Amino acid sequence: MPSKSVRVSITGAAGQIGYALLFRIASGDMFGPDTGVHLRLLELPAALGALEGVRMELDDCAFPLLASVTTTSDVDVAFEGTDFALLVGAVPRKAGMERADLLNINGGIFTAQGKAIGKNAAKGCRVLVVGNPCNTNALICQHASGLPAAQIFAMTMLDQNRAMTQLAQKAGVPVRTVKNLAIWGNHSPTMFPDYFHATIGGKAVTEVIPDQAWLEGEFLTTVQQRGAAVIKARGASSAASAANAVAKTVRELVSVTPAGECFSVAVPSDGRYGVPKGLVFGYPVRSDGKGCALVDGLTHSAYAQEKLAVTIKELEGERDGVRHLLG
Repeated sequence: MPSKSVRVSITGAAGQIGYALLFRIASGDMFGPDTGVHLRLLELPAALGALEGVRMELDDCAFPLLASVTTTSDVDVAFEGTDFALLVGAVPRKAGMERADLLNINGGIFTAQGKAIGKNAAKGCRVLVVGNPCNTNALICQHASGLPAAQIFAMTMLDQNRAMTQLAQKAGVPVRTVKNLAIWGNHSPTMFPDYFHATIGGKAVTEVIPDQAWLEGEFLTTVQQRGAAVIKARGASSAASAANAVAKTVRELVSVTPAGECFSVAVPSDGRYGVPKGLVFGYPVRSDGKGCALVDGLTHSAYAQEKLAVTIKELEGERDGVRHLLG
């Protein structure tokens, strides 16, 4: 018998990422084998039929940890009493659509969801924004919900996983030997995968991979452009790998980070590392299972500072484009 339970809301639950994610949560992969899960699944009215099929599949798996499933198109119902809100659904960028258009369309969605979370969720509810542009969507959600900054996150784990794999393959070692690879900044092609402070087998990445041209060239561009490469190869955006990153992010948030290690997630900046206060920015963090703390005391080379300046500028531009939604 589970010793405790958690209520989890997932938006866009019948979409590709949602579909890949739900079975991971229900099986215990996110919260562990001793935690029962109540799922609250939100979809557009037109997708409720597909969502009912997903609910039937969840039933048919007979997951011992799955306590209940609620399906709805009502945001108030979806976020009622929730402990974790995983905001996966978002309008994707289409041909001819400017980034500003995308920000404003999704801004309306995340404003409404943020208000519903603030009104209905459990007091300590934590929110992970996955739908892109996730950093600025998280900023909008934070302002709409009124939740403390410490309870708002945007996902950079997929970028972290991609970067770790590239380093491991280059070094010819298992990916588990790569530690402390943080993603700084925006979840966009301006992100900076920080290999300077990462290690492989306990040694600095630059010691194991002394090929600086590769690190500053192919490695960087591969990680930054990986999403587009997946779409080109697959004909659709990342789904299973994104769902895996969601599960891993929440697992890291609810666990105690091992001593000397960190993971990557975007959080509202408090001004450290020269990032304007309030921007939702990717950082290396550590968790005590209940809250996160930024890793302090890291120094950046001139090269890294240049990369950070680019991603800061992009996020400032996004913030300025949605100021009318920030109250």
